Amino acid sequence: MGARFRHQDAGNLSPGRSPGYDSGMDGDHFGDFEYERRFFVRELPTDITANQHPSVIIQAYLLAADGYAVRIRGQASDVAELPAPTDPSDQVLAAIAPHFNFCALTAKGPYVGGTRYEAERELDASVCYQMLKRAGARITKLRYSAWLGEDGWVIDQFLGANAPLIIAECERGGPVVDLAIPAFCFHEVTADHRFSNDYLSGQPYRQWAYHFEEELAVSGPSFITEFGTNTHLQP
Repeated sequence: MGARFRHQDAGNLSPGRSPGYDSGMDGDHFGDFEYERRFFVRELPTDITANQHPSVIIQAYLLAADGYAVRIRGQASDVAELPAPTDPSDQVLAAIAPHFNFCALTAKGPYVGGTRYEAERELDASVCYQMLKRAGARITKLRYSAWLGEDGWVIDQFLGANAPLIIAECERGGPVVDLAIPAFCFHEVTADHRFSNDYLSGQPYRQWAYHFEEELAVSGPSFITEFGTNTHLQP
C-alpha cells in the first residue's frame, strides 16, 4: 500500500504520483489515526534534498502532556528566503505567515505500536497566525518530501533550539510493516517519545542531544523488529 500523504506534504513529490488530500472521505480511510515510523538521520540525504525547495513549518502546542497534544501548525511551501537554523521563531513566523498555504489545529493521542490518534481541522491562515503569535514554545523546521519505492517519506530538518536534529518519517494508510528503510535512516525512534514534536516543544533536542549520543554509543543504532521484515537499503 502506498503512503498516505496529507495534501500539504505533496508539493515536492516526484511528477506522476498524486497522493490525494487526506480528507477521510475516500476508500482508503482508516479513521482518525495515523500509522507511521520515524527515524533519526545523521545528515540530510542531499541526493534527495539538494534540488528541492522545502516547505517551512512553524507549530506550537496548546497542550502537550503524557502523549496527548493539541497543536497549531502553519506551513508555507513557497518562501523565497529560507530561515537560518539560528533564526528566532518570532522572526520565522513573521517571514512565512504571508505565504501560509496550509494551517490546521490538530488533536493527538499517545503513540501505541506505531499508531497514533489524530483529528485535524483546517484553519484560516489569519487565525492561525494570530494563534501562533500568542502561543508559547514553538517548533520551526524545514520539510522535504519524496517517493522512495512505493512509500512516501518526509524529512524534517529542525531549526532553533532543536537544531541540528533531522527526522525522517514514513506514513501509510495502515500499519507500516515490511518497510524498505533508506540508507540515510540511522536509528529508529518510533517508540522513543523524546522525538515526538510535542515533547521537543518543551524539551528541545539541544538540551539532551549529548545524553542521546551517549546512549547510542553504548547500545548502537537499531530498528524495531515487531513490524514485519525490515530491509535496510544500502547507499
